[in-house]
Amino acid sequence: MSSITTKDGTKIAYKDWGKGQPIVFSHGWPLAGDAWDGQMLFFGQQGYRVIAHDRRGHGLSDQPWDGNNMDQYADDLAELIEKLDLKDAILIGHSTGGGEVAHYIGRHGTGRVAKVVLVGAVPPLMLKTPANPEGTPKEAFDGIRQGVANNRSQFYRDLTMPFYGFNRDGAKINEGLRESFWRMGMQGGIKGEYDCIHEFSEVDYTEDLKKIDKPTLVIHGDDDQIVPIAAAGEKTAKIVKNATFKVYKGSAHGLAQVEPDRFNQDVLAFIKS
Repeated sequence: MSSITTKDGTKIAYKDWGKGQPIVFSHGWPLAGDAWDGQMLFFGQQGYRVIAHDRRGHGLSDQPWDGNNMDQYADDLAELIEKLDLKDAILIGHSTGGGEVAHYIGRHGTGRVAKVVLVGAVPPLMLKTPANPEGTPKEAFDGIRQGVANNRSQFYRDLTMPFYGFNRDGAKINEGLRESFWRMGMQGGIKGEYDCIHEFSEVDYTEDLKKIDKPTLVIHGDDDQIVPIAAAGEKTAKIVKNATFKVYKGSAHGLAQVEPDRFNQDVLAFIKS
């Protein structure tokens, strides 16, 4: 993999394949750019330039003790986009990556952006508060912190079941997908992944969403057990101006991997529209 070195000296690993209009993929937690392999192959074959980076603390990127916060993640993404001189880019963010995309736009604008796709994304706010009763209680995120700190190997393996909806009656369990998730999770650093829990759960992205002024597709599974649709996709689609909202009935959080053909075709149609 290639890499850039950010202003604070952190190496950010990335894949950059093909030619054409660039599509930049931001991955979910605790994964890495490899989570987008099925999409990168598909869109690369469709004539697009496909780029996926490993967030700092994740994948093959450096694992700094400090700087594992959404401001820095967004600035890392900006440095990557600027160093590759990407223009008219389509930004696609899943889960935490959706927060990263939104916050990138909030901090750096849409001058290099053509379209935005948010998939099972954490904005506007995952945390349950008096103003956000649809959110998830802080105790649940404290449980995630405990799982990562005490036994992240087993925690990640267990997390794959609700992440992909494999715990539902009649679900066909894909063991290879579970192993791939575990591999990426363990490849990253425990400190960065631990810190990131706060960033996907307690950061409010509402003001970032209001700054998105490009065509935006919001995709969310209505059986998402990780990022509930009522707290996320439904609200995001109302905040982002003229957003297109596509609900995948019965689908899980990791829908791009569980339903890749449907997802790829929906995104391709949106990009071409």
